[in-house]
Amino acid sequence: MWMFILKRFAQAIPVMLVVITVTFFMVRAAPGGPFDDERDVPPEVLKNLNARYNLDASVWQQYTDYLGNLLRGDFGPSFKFTNRTINEMIGFGFPVTLELSFYAIVFAMCIGLLAGVISALKPNTWQDYMPMSTAMLGICLPSFVLGPLLILVFGIWLEVLPVSGWGYTPSDKILPSVTLGFTYAAYIARISRGGMLDVLSQDYIRTARAKGLSTFRIVSVHALRGGLAPVVSFLGPAMAGLLAGSFVVESIFQIPGLGRYYIQAAFNRDYTMILGFTIFYAGLIVVFNLLADILLVWLNPKLRHQLASNT
Repeated sequence: MWMFILKRFAQAIPVMLVVITVTFFMVRAAPGGPFDDERDVPPEVLKNLNARYNLDASVWQQYTDYLGNLLRGDFGPSFKFTNRTINEMIGFGFPVTLELSFYAIVFAMCIGLLAGVISALKPNTWQDYMPMSTAMLGICLPSFVLGPLLILVFGIWLEVLPVSGWGYTPSDKILPSVTLGFTYAAYIARISRGGMLDVLSQDYIRTARAKGLSTFRIVSVHALRGGLAPVVSFLGPAMAGLLAGSFVVESIFQIPGLGRYYIQAAFNRDYTMILGFTIFYAGLIVVFNLLADILLVWLNPKLRHQLASNT
Protein backbone atom coordinates (compact mmCIF):
# COMPACT_ATOMS: atom_id res chain seq x y z
CA MET A 1 0.00 0.00 0.00
CA TRP A 2 2.80 2.41 0.86
CA MET A 3 4.49 1.82 -2.47
CA PHE A 4 1.18 2.51 -4.19
CA ILE A 5 0.86 5.84 -2.33
CA LEU A 6 4.45 6.82 -3.11
CA LYS A 7 3.94 6.07 -6.81
CA ARG A 8 0.83 8.23 -6.87
CA PHE A 9 2.74 11.10 -5.26
CA ALA A 10 5.57 10.66 -7.75
CA GLN A 11 3.08 10.85 -10.62
CA ALA A 12 1.59 14.02 -9.15
CA ILE A 13 4.86 15.98 -9.27
CA PRO A 14 5.09 16.34 -13.08
CA VAL A 15 1.35 17.03 -13.23
CA MET A 16 1.70 19.92 -10.80
CA LEU A 17 4.76 21.23 -12.66
CA VAL A 18 2.81 21.28 -15.93
CA VAL A 19 -0.11 23.08 -14.23
CA ILE A 20 2.23 25.70 -12.77
CA THR A 21 4.08 26.27 -16.03
CA VAL A 22 1.03 26.44 -18.30
CA THR A 23 -0.89 28.71 -15.91
CA PHE A 24 2.08 31.04 -15.43
CA PHE A 25 2.70 31.62 -19.12
CA MET A 26 -1.00 31.81 -20.01
CA VAL A 27 -1.51 34.52 -17.41
CA ARG A 28 1.51 36.43 -18.70
CA ALA A 29 0.32 36.04 -22.31
CA ALA A 30 -3.10 37.55 -21.58
CA PRO A 31 -3.49 41.16 -22.77
CA GLY A 32 -3.22 43.88 -20.17
CA GLY A 33 -1.56 43.95 -16.78
CA PRO A 34 -2.52 44.26 -13.11
CA PHE A 35 -1.99 48.05 -13.09
CA ASP A 36 -3.41 48.95 -16.50
CA ASP A 37 -6.78 50.01 -15.09
CA GLU A 38 -5.23 52.41 -12.59
CA ARG A 39 -6.11 55.98 -13.48
CA ASP A 40 -3.50 58.69 -13.89
CA VAL A 41 -0.59 56.68 -12.53
CA PRO A 42 2.66 58.62 -13.05
CA PRO A 43 5.36 56.69 -14.92
CA GLU A 44 7.63 56.81 -11.87
CA VAL A 45 4.97 55.23 -9.66
CA LEU A 46 4.22 52.55 -12.26
CA LYS A 47 7.94 51.81 -12.53
CA ASN A 48 8.20 51.40 -8.76
CA LEU A 49 5.15 49.11 -8.71
CA ASN A 50 6.64 46.89 -11.42
CA ALA A 51 9.93 46.76 -9.53
CA ARG A 52 8.20 45.91 -6.26
CA TYR A 53 6.33 42.97 -7.76
CA ASN A 54 9.26 41.86 -9.97
CA LEU A 55 7.34 42.65 -13.15
CA ASP A 56 10.29 44.52 -14.63
CA ALA A 57 12.30 41.30 -14.92
CA SER A 58 12.16 38.99 -17.93
CA VAL A 59 9.36 36.43 -18.06
CA TRP A 60 11.76 33.53 -17.58
CA GLN A 61 13.35 35.25 -14.60
CA GLN A 62 9.91 35.80 -13.10
CA TYR A 63 9.11 32.12 -13.70
CA THR A 64 12.23 30.81 -11.98
CA ASP A 65 11.75 33.24 -9.08
CA TYR A 66 8.16 32.10 -8.69
CA LEU A 67 9.18 28.43 -8.64
CA GLY A 68 11.74 29.22 -5.96
CA ASN A 69 9.09 30.91 -3.83
CA LEU A 70 6.72 27.97 -4.32
CA LEU A 71 9.32 25.56 -3.01
CA ARG A 72 9.28 27.61 0.20
CA GLY A 73 5.48 27.54 0.29
CA ASP A 74 5.15 31.21 -0.62
CA PHE A 75 2.48 32.10 -3.20
CA GLY A 76 3.54 35.74 -3.18
CA PRO A 77 1.70 39.01 -2.47
CA SER A 78 -1.57 40.09 -3.99
CA PHE A 79 -1.34 42.88 -6.57
CA LYS A 80 -4.74 44.32 -5.73
CA PHE A 81 -5.21 43.62 -2.01
CA THR A 82 -2.52 45.80 -0.46
CA ASN A 83 -0.34 44.26 2.24
CA ARG A 84 -2.04 40.86 1.95
CA THR A 85 -0.41 37.67 0.71
CA ILE A 86 -2.04 34.87 -1.24
CA ASN A 87 -1.29 32.51 1.65
CA GLU A 88 -3.31 34.73 4.00
CA MET A 89 -6.22 34.92 1.56
CA ILE A 90 -6.24 31.15 1.12
CA GLY A 91 -6.16 30.74 4.90
CA PHE A 92 -9.13 33.10 5.19
CA GLY A 93 -11.28 31.83 2.32
CA PHE A 94 -10.54 28.11 2.15
CA PRO A 95 -12.24 27.10 5.46
CA VAL A 96 -15.47 28.66 4.19
CA THR A 97 -15.21 26.90 0.82
CA LEU A 98 -14.31 23.62 2.52
CA GLU A 99 -17.29 23.87 4.86
CA LEU A 100 -19.63 24.60 1.96
CA SER A 101 -18.21 21.66 -0.02
CA PHE A 102 -18.53 19.35 2.98
CA TYR A 103 -22.22 20.15 3.45
CA ALA A 104 -22.77 19.77 -0.29
CA ILE A 105 -21.11 16.34 -0.49
CA VAL A 106 -23.01 15.12 2.60
CA PHE A 107 -26.26 16.21 0.96
CA ALA A 108 -25.23 14.60 -2.32
CA MET A 109 -24.24 11.31 -0.66
CA CYS A 110 -27.40 11.02 1.43
CA ILE A 111 -29.82 11.86 -1.38
CA GLY A 112 -27.86 10.14 -4.15
CA LEU A 113 -27.25 6.85 -2.34
CA LEU A 114 -30.84 6.64 -1.11
CA ALA A 115 -32.22 7.27 -4.59
CA GLY A 116 -29.76 4.86 -6.22
CA VAL A 117 -30.46 2.00 -3.81
CA ILE A 118 -34.23 2.41 -4.06
CA SER A 119 -34.02 2.45 -7.86
CA ALA A 120 -31.84 -0.67 -7.91
CA LEU A 121 -34.18 -2.56 -5.60
CA LYS A 122 -37.24 -1.67 -7.71
CA PRO A 123 -35.97 -1.59 -11.31
CA ASN A 124 -38.35 -0.58 -14.10
CA THR A 125 -41.03 0.59 -11.68
CA TRP A 126 -42.20 4.05 -10.68
CA GLN A 127 -39.78 3.87 -7.69
CA ASP A 128 -37.04 3.63 -10.31
CA TYR A 129 -38.34 6.06 -12.91
CA MET A 130 -39.07 8.92 -10.51
CA PRO A 131 -35.64 9.26 -8.82
CA MET A 132 -33.77 8.63 -12.07
CA SER A 133 -35.82 11.27 -13.87
CA THR A 134 -35.04 13.70 -11.06
CA ALA A 135 -31.38 12.74 -11.34
CA MET A 136 -31.40 13.48 -15.04
CA LEU A 137 -32.94 16.87 -14.29
CA GLY A 138 -30.20 17.52 -11.75
CA ILE A 139 -27.50 16.69 -14.28
CA CYS A 140 -29.00 19.01 -16.89
CA LEU A 141 -29.74 21.90 -14.50
CA PRO A 142 -26.62 24.02 -13.83
CA SER A 143 -26.02 25.64 -10.47
CA PHE A 144 -26.30 29.19 -11.84
CA VAL A 145 -29.90 28.34 -12.79
CA LEU A 146 -30.82 26.23 -9.76
CA GLY A 147 -29.48 28.78 -7.25
CA PRO A 148 -31.68 31.70 -8.36
CA LEU A 149 -34.69 29.35 -8.59
CA LEU A 150 -34.19 28.25 -4.98
CA ILE A 151 -33.74 31.86 -3.91
CA LEU A 152 -36.96 32.81 -5.71
CA VAL A 153 -39.01 30.00 -4.15
CA PHE A 154 -37.65 29.67 -0.62
CA GLY A 155 -36.26 33.14 -0.09
CA ILE A 156 -38.69 35.47 -1.83
CA TRP A 157 -41.99 33.63 -2.23
CA LEU A 158 -42.02 31.50 0.94
CA GLU A 159 -39.57 33.66 2.96
CA VAL A 160 -38.35 30.69 4.99
CA LEU A 161 -34.62 30.73 4.20
CA PRO A 162 -32.02 33.54 3.87
CA VAL A 163 -30.71 34.20 0.39
CA SER A 164 -27.18 35.43 1.13
CA GLY A 165 -24.45 35.41 3.75
CA TRP A 166 -22.61 32.65 5.55
CA GLY A 167 -22.24 31.75 9.22
CA TYR A 168 -24.82 34.06 10.72
CA THR A 169 -27.45 31.34 11.28
CA PRO A 170 -27.44 27.62 10.41
CA SER A 171 -30.29 28.17 7.94
CA ASP A 172 -28.18 30.37 5.65
CA LYS A 173 -26.11 27.31 4.71
CA ILE A 174 -29.04 25.27 3.37
CA LEU A 175 -29.64 26.87 -0.03
CA PRO A 176 -25.95 27.12 -1.04
CA SER A 177 -25.29 23.52 0.02
CA VAL A 178 -28.31 22.19 -1.87
CA THR A 179 -27.43 24.24 -4.95
CA LEU A 180 -23.85 23.01 -5.00
CA GLY A 181 -24.63 19.39 -4.12
CA PHE A 182 -27.73 18.76 -6.24
CA THR A 183 -25.86 17.96 -9.45
CA TYR A 184 -23.48 15.60 -7.64
CA ALA A 185 -26.42 13.92 -5.90
CA ALA A 186 -27.82 13.18 -9.37
CA TYR A 187 -24.54 11.65 -10.54
CA ILE A 188 -24.20 9.59 -7.36
CA ALA A 189 -27.78 8.33 -7.75
CA ARG A 190 -27.13 7.04 -11.25
CA ILE A 191 -23.71 5.59 -10.41
CA SER A 192 -24.93 3.86 -7.26
CA ARG A 193 -27.94 2.44 -9.12
CA GLY A 194 -25.65 0.86 -11.72
CA GLY A 195 -23.28 -0.51 -9.08
CA MET A 196 -26.09 -1.93 -6.96
CA LEU A 197 -27.79 -3.57 -9.95
CA ASP A 198 -24.53 -5.29 -10.82
CA VAL A 199 -23.98 -6.52 -7.26
CA LEU A 200 -27.59 -7.60 -6.69
CA SER A 201 -27.31 -9.97 -9.68
CA GLN A 202 -24.35 -11.81 -8.17
CA ASP A 203 -24.61 -15.41 -6.97
CA TYR A 204 -23.80 -14.65 -3.33
CA ILE A 205 -26.74 -12.21 -3.18
CA ARG A 206 -29.07 -14.89 -4.52
CA THR A 207 -27.68 -17.27 -1.91
CA ALA A 208 -28.33 -14.73 0.84
CA ARG A 209 -31.92 -14.35 -0.36
CA ALA A 210 -32.35 -18.11 -0.46
CA LYS A 211 -31.27 -18.27 3.19
CA GLY A 212 -34.15 -15.96 4.06
CA LEU A 213 -32.16 -12.85 4.96
CA SER A 214 -34.10 -9.62 5.04
CA THR A 215 -33.71 -7.09 2.26
CA PHE A 216 -32.23 -4.57 4.68
CA ARG A 217 -29.53 -7.01 5.81
CA ILE A 218 -28.75 -8.08 2.24
CA VAL A 219 -28.32 -4.47 1.15
CA SER A 220 -26.51 -3.11 4.20
CA VAL A 221 -24.19 -6.06 4.91
CA HIS A 222 -23.62 -7.81 1.57
CA ALA A 223 -24.50 -5.55 -1.37
CA LEU A 224 -23.74 -2.02 -0.29
CA ARG A 225 -19.98 -2.42 0.09
CA GLY A 226 -19.55 -3.76 -3.44
CA GLY A 227 -22.12 -1.42 -4.91
CA LEU A 228 -20.37 1.60 -3.45
CA ALA A 229 -17.10 0.96 -5.29
CA PRO A 230 -18.07 3.06 -8.35
CA VAL A 231 -19.29 5.82 -6.04
CA VAL A 232 -16.02 5.84 -4.10
CA SER A 233 -14.02 6.19 -7.32
CA PHE A 234 -16.27 9.16 -8.18
CA LEU A 235 -15.88 10.87 -4.80
CA GLY A 236 -12.31 12.07 -5.39
CA PRO A 237 -13.09 14.06 -8.56
CA ALA A 238 -16.45 15.05 -7.06
CA MET A 239 -14.93 16.59 -3.92
CA ALA A 240 -12.28 18.34 -5.98
CA GLY A 241 -14.99 19.57 -8.35
CA LEU A 242 -17.04 20.87 -5.44
CA LEU A 243 -14.09 22.85 -4.13
CA ALA A 244 -13.04 24.17 -7.52
CA GLY A 245 -16.56 24.79 -8.81
CA SER A 246 -17.97 26.54 -5.78
CA PHE A 247 -17.16 30.01 -7.11
CA VAL A 248 -20.50 30.22 -8.94
CA VAL A 249 -22.47 29.36 -5.82
CA GLU A 250 -20.33 31.65 -3.68
CA SER A 251 -21.01 34.52 -6.06
CA ILE A 252 -24.76 33.86 -6.13
CA PHE A 253 -25.13 33.66 -2.33
CA GLN A 254 -22.39 36.22 -1.45
CA ILE A 255 -20.26 33.71 0.44
CA PRO A 256 -16.74 34.90 1.40
CA GLY A 257 -14.89 31.85 0.10
CA LEU A 258 -12.05 31.28 -2.34
CA GLY A 259 -14.38 31.34 -5.33
CA ARG A 260 -15.26 35.01 -4.98
CA TYR A 261 -11.58 35.94 -4.72
CA TYR A 262 -10.85 33.84 -7.79
CA ILE A 263 -13.40 35.76 -9.86
CA GLN A 264 -12.07 39.09 -8.62
CA ALA A 265 -8.53 38.01 -9.49
CA ALA A 266 -9.55 37.26 -13.06
CA PHE A 267 -11.16 40.67 -13.53
CA ASN A 268 -8.31 42.48 -11.78
CA ARG A 269 -5.56 40.56 -13.63
CA ASP A 270 -4.04 39.74 -10.25
CA TYR A 271 -1.33 37.39 -11.49
CA THR A 272 -0.23 35.96 -8.16
CA MET A 273 -3.79 35.36 -6.97
CA ILE A 274 -4.75 33.56 -10.18
CA LEU A 275 -1.60 31.45 -10.02
CA GLY A 276 -1.85 30.73 -6.31
CA PHE A 277 -5.50 29.70 -6.38
CA THR A 278 -5.07 27.59 -9.53
CA ILE A 279 -2.09 25.74 -8.05
CA PHE A 280 -3.93 25.30 -4.76
CA TYR A 281 -7.00 23.90 -6.50
CA ALA A 282 -4.84 21.60 -8.63
CA GLY A 283 -3.15 20.28 -5.49
CA LEU A 284 -6.55 19.61 -3.94
CA ILE A 285 -7.64 17.65 -7.01
CA VAL A 286 -4.49 15.51 -6.81
CA VAL A 287 -4.94 14.89 -3.08
CA PHE A 288 -8.62 13.97 -3.27
CA ASN A 289 -8.05 11.65 -6.23
CA LEU A 290 -5.30 9.94 -4.22
CA LEU A 291 -7.59 9.57 -1.21
CA ALA A 292 -10.32 8.10 -3.43
CA ASP A 293 -7.84 5.58 -4.89
CA ILE A 294 -6.70 4.55 -1.40
CA LEU A 295 -10.29 4.12 -0.20
CA LEU A 296 -11.18 2.13 -3.31
CA VAL A 297 -8.26 -0.24 -2.71
CA TRP A 298 -9.27 -0.62 0.92
CA LEU A 299 -12.85 -1.52 -0.05
CA ASN A 300 -11.79 -4.02 -2.74
CA PRO A 301 -9.87 -7.07 -1.42
CA LYS A 302 -8.98 -8.08 -4.99
CA LEU A 303 -7.13 -4.80 -5.55
CA ARG A 304 -5.33 -5.17 -2.21
CA HIS A 305 -4.18 -8.63 -3.21
CA GLN A 306 -2.96 -7.37 -6.59
CA LEU A 307 -0.98 -4.58 -4.94
CA ALA A 308 0.54 -6.99 -2.45
CA SER A 309 1.51 -9.34 -5.29
CA ASN A 310 3.14 -6.54 -7.31
CA THR A 311 5.21 -5.42 -4.35
